[in-house]
Amino acid sequence: MDNTKTDLTGSPSNSDFNSKEKGPKIHNWVDFEKGSVDRKIFSDENIYQTELKKIFARGWNFMCHESQIVEPGSYFTNYIGEDHVIVVRDKNLQVQVLINSCPHRGNTVCRAEQGQTRSFFCSYHGWNFSLDGKLIGLPGQDEFYRGGLDKEKWGLSKAPHVDIYKGFVFASLDPDAISLEDFLGWVGRLGLDQVAEQGDIEVVDGIQKNVIQCNWKLAVDNLFDWYHGNVSHGSAMKLGLLTEEFVAPMSQMVILGEYGHAIGGPGISQKEQQRLIEKYQHVDTASNRKKPKNANSWRGEKSAKDALGPVGIRCKGHPNIFPNLWVSTGGTQLCLRLPKGPTTTELWWFTFVEKSMAPEVKKKVIQGAIHFFGPSGMLEQDDGENWSHSTNATKGFASSRRPLNFKMGLGLDEIVVDDSGQSSIETVVNEHAQRWTYKSWQEWMKAESWSELIKNHSSEPKGKI
Repeated sequence: MDNTKTDLTGSPSNSDFNSKEKGPKIHNWVDFEKGSVDRKIFSDENIYQTELKKIFARGWNFMCHESQIVEPGSYFTNYIGEDHVIVVRDKNLQVQVLINSCPHRGNTVCRAEQGQTRSFFCSYHGWNFSLDGKLIGLPGQDEFYRGGLDKEKWGLSKAPHVDIYKGFVFASLDPDAISLEDFLGWVGRLGLDQVAEQGDIEVVDGIQKNVIQCNWKLAVDNLFDWYHGNVSHGSAMKLGLLTEEFVAPMSQMVILGEYGHAIGGPGISQKEQQRLIEKYQHVDTASNRKKPKNANSWRGEKSAKDALGPVGIRCKGHPNIFPNLWVSTGGTQLCLRLPKGPTTTELWWFTFVEKSMAPEVKKKVIQGAIHFFGPSGMLEQDDGENWSHSTNATKGFASSRRPLNFKMGLGLDEIVVDDSGQSSIETVVNEHAQRWTYKSWQEWMKAESWSELIKNHSSEPKGKI
């Protein structure tokens, strides 16, 4: 008989996260007050391994959109840190997040990126698992194990927490994790609302994926960066594909939230918003652009205002759901910056369209997504080169000794709180969101548990920043 006394389910336990295993000493690599960041955090292997445990496994990670897993047995494979997972709709229509590793020899039980199945089958020794991860069959159970295997203990490991916000599926591997709603806060929810309020949306089949030799944090950092546009994307401007107003708008709005969520980029003032409403009958006031016929539109002005709020509806910047989920301009794409080692990142681009969109309009939206961002996008080809060179420069003996400069706007701006309770910084190009993200990253790294993170993380800042 199986006489083991340890927990063999494989699902992470509280002790896995709260253990005092020896890791790198957490120094003050980020100096928020001085606006500097130690380059070591972008290439050190020990720091990276700690990130996998304290940030990715502990936090809430975006898995997929519900439109990708509609029917029982429909699945999509993704990653939590470097743990390969299967996001699947089980027979009871519940969403499960299973670790894609057979407990017998560790082989993957699902090789496809997405599809539909009745069960998961290990191609090594034939162990078979139900949609909720239970071991339901294996060759030679009676002949070879002779009654000595308890199938209840040898199912697939699963995430203890799975939740959905407006169609966006998230999971956490930490049993002590706070609720998804509390984790997102109003800033995280605002970022996702920019996509959800486009209408009855779905993900286009075929996630664009490419690998860049850079640290994942530099790729996240860049989404807030409106300083590089004129330089990095100068060739696109010379060809007339982009305007200076688009790549380097002076009017900026920054929104900072708990646990590292932030939004940075263009914003429009209340006065300008009202002017646009009066000028255009069919203006999309949330994104400050005219709405093409049959193209993505908000569910309705009232619905958008209710969801986004009076400040959020004027925000056109890029949200980042900590740690690594970017909502791109216009809310038609999401991008995951997946870590593949301290100096390698895989980018996944999810493109959203409205289900009722006319085929010709849908085609244009998809074409625009392909050629704007992603592996063939004119913008991220420029950016990827910069990120890889920046990452390489963190490895040298001399170059690594000098911290990176994040001083732009430091101490020069004010956080204004609206009557609704929403807060923002309305200013010029700045680095407030980058500093906030790195400060939050360090707080996650220092915390030994969720309770410690809750106690010691920074609340939304107020006043001068």
